[in-house]
Amino acid sequence: MKKRFLFLVLSSLASLSAQAFEPFQVKDIRVEGIQRTEAGTVFSYLPIKIGDTVNEDRVTAAVKALYATGFFKDVRLEADGNVLVVMIEERPAIAQVEITGSKEFDAKQLKEGLKQVGLAESRIFDRALLERAERELKNQYISRGKYGVQITTTVTPLERNRVALNFDISEGEVAKIRGINVVGNKVFKDKDLTSEFVLRTPGLLTWYSKNDQYSKPKLQADLENLRSFYLNQGYLEFTIDSTQVSITPDKKDIFITVNLTEGKKYKVADIKLAGDLIVPEAELVKLIKLKPGDVFSRERLTESTKLIQDRLGNEGYAFASINPVPEINREKDEVTFTLYVDPGRRVYVRRIGIVGNTNTRDEVIRREMRQLEGGWYNTEKLNRSKQRVDKLGYFSEVQVDTPAVQGTTDQVDVEVKLTERATGNLTAGIGYSTAEKVILSAGVSQSNIFGTGNALSFQVSTGSINQVYSLSYTNPYYTDDGVSRGFDIYQRKVNASNLSTVGSYNTSTLGTGVRFGVPITEYDTINYGLAFERTSIGILANTPQRYKDFVDQFGSEADSYLGTVGWARDKRDSVIYTTSGTLQRVTAEIGLPGADLTYYRASYQHQWYHPLSRDLVFYTNAQVGYAGGYDQKPLPFFKVFYLGGVNSLRGYATASVGPKDTNGDSLGGSHLLLGSAEILFPFPGLQKDKSVRLSWFVDAGTVGEKYDFSEMRYSTGLGFNWYSPVGPMKISFAKALSAKPGDRLQSIQFTLGTVF
Repeated sequence: MKKRFLFLVLSSLASLSAQAFEPFQVKDIRVEGIQRTEAGTVFSYLPIKIGDTVNEDRVTAAVKALYATGFFKDVRLEADGNVLVVMIEERPAIAQVEITGSKEFDAKQLKEGLKQVGLAESRIFDRALLERAERELKNQYISRGKYGVQITTTVTPLERNRVALNFDISEGEVAKIRGINVVGNKVFKDKDLTSEFVLRTPGLLTWYSKNDQYSKPKLQADLENLRSFYLNQGYLEFTIDSTQVSITPDKKDIFITVNLTEGKKYKVADIKLAGDLIVPEAELVKLIKLKPGDVFSRERLTESTKLIQDRLGNEGYAFASINPVPEINREKDEVTFTLYVDPGRRVYVRRIGIVGNTNTRDEVIRREMRQLEGGWYNTEKLNRSKQRVDKLGYFSEVQVDTPAVQGTTDQVDVEVKLTERATGNLTAGIGYSTAEKVILSAGVSQSNIFGTGNALSFQVSTGSINQVYSLSYTNPYYTDDGVSRGFDIYQRKVNASNLSTVGSYNTSTLGTGVRFGVPITEYDTINYGLAFERTSIGILANTPQRYKDFVDQFGSEADSYLGTVGWARDKRDSVIYTTSGTLQRVTAEIGLPGADLTYYRASYQHQWYHPLSRDLVFYTNAQVGYAGGYDQKPLPFFKVFYLGGVNSLRGYATASVGPKDTNGDSLGGSHLLLGSAEILFPFPGLQKDKSVRLSWFVDAGTVGEKYDFSEMRYSTGLGFNWYSPVGPMKISFAKALSAKPGDRLQSIQFTLGTVF
């Protein structure tokens, strides 16, 4: 049969050429050369159908369409009479992909990455994709600091038009930062400036933080830190002229050089307000942290503009802008700022949306909101709403956004974005002392039952001295206005005969009670409750005579009707990761008249958090306790204050501090003083990880029948707190500074819990 040759097209050609021919009508289409591809696949991509009349333009379009699939290496179209013959040569398929030499990354992880760029088993092989994959693999290793990585790719042809790919990786060593040089500084020393950098040369903990490995984003952040450092010191015209990052020929060492110009140090001559102030100017002036005569500080200027924005936000001006315009007097090295205030349009909140609370009910969150739908936008109420939601303790992250409503100029929505954390705790603690030996404690608690915000807990603490069994239930919104109600059932056992520092006796107290909490302001709560306790006292042969006398007078079994009352003011910014604010508590426990025991115990606690810098927080805790008996009855000996232990005076064993009797047993006391001062800071290299925190602390305390400062005990040490994957962990390393005879020391104390 006579054939007419139409044209030949190769993959490298940008256009088609063909012999001159007369158009013809296609009576049939035949595909030749296929091995894996179905003929139907070719027909589906071929833009020519039986019955069509073909010409050069249509054939050219057909060849381009088949090439565009990426399945074929060569495509030819011929005419056999009125039959269109499609002759193709398929690209090879990838039969297998192997990766060898990879230690930094898991081979499966790398294969998944190759799959994303199109290289995977059963896919069509494309050499352009292979080159792209090599570059992507190199970039992955470079991101880990391995600049010397070498990747050798082998393509092995197999039968049935297939290939096998092998990536042989020689990772090389991680390139380390060997030097950070600052050029142009005259006022500050190099070490002062490089201390502002996260990137650093190899050190004690850089094996963990990886901060000795170069990272472009980290360097950009460090340069901004350097700029902030100078601007906060008054160097208003400071500039970074250039930055060079060089690597040695062996790809192992990196050197960073920063060239800068410090400029002059400026003082503030004056700060003025201009524009539409909305609120009295005198009120806004008080919010400005920079005063005439102060050295210029960008940080304080930014803080001032933020405070003014928030103040205007309290009036509903959500999008107020404060634009500080400087006027520099270079002769006097002074700068005058004019703060131009543009309040914008007053807006109100259209809708409050809550997302991320997969377990917690919406109503539990909404009842904490102080910003209401339909009300004027109020910055203070929004911040307070965020704090209250955060203080629930149900969420690891609380974010509040206020996007503008599209199509309006006076409405915003409030979006509360939450990340829930486990609110159930299975806690376990273990301790050791020369007195109690091993102390075990366990508990099960759920502070957000079924997402209702109600709390239920069961606690067990068992040691050779103290045993506690308690069951508690709390409804924080027993009434709609926030009155809480809770119930407690508990049993406490004390076997002091196993504590060598206290006279031998044992008690078993069974009690039950109800309690209420009444909010009286946004930050203040009054607590009160009523409970009944029955205490059984056991006397042993070696029990001190004073304990025996008490039992002879009041019996071995005593009942108490306990009234409790307290006040708390909580102004902390967060209960999970506190950085600022205060917490104050006053509690009083009274054995009511008409029972066997009539006594009182009162205590006051004050906690204060103050940020010293971006990472450092100063924390103090003070506690005062006072107790006594009344109605001609003494304070029960098992109700006195004791001092020493992981939760009171670290570094001293339980109840080892204070006055002793002739046998060397601790007497405790009716007067207690306890205080601590701590510097809280992130774990080195983990500044952004809020699950880990360190502290350096100093503890002080005394107990006795009066407040005797000459009997104060002191300790100091390092604390470690970590919300680990298996639960919260706390470790204290303490050294007693003023131990006296009879005090028992305990240098290492720790607790560990499991979250479910």
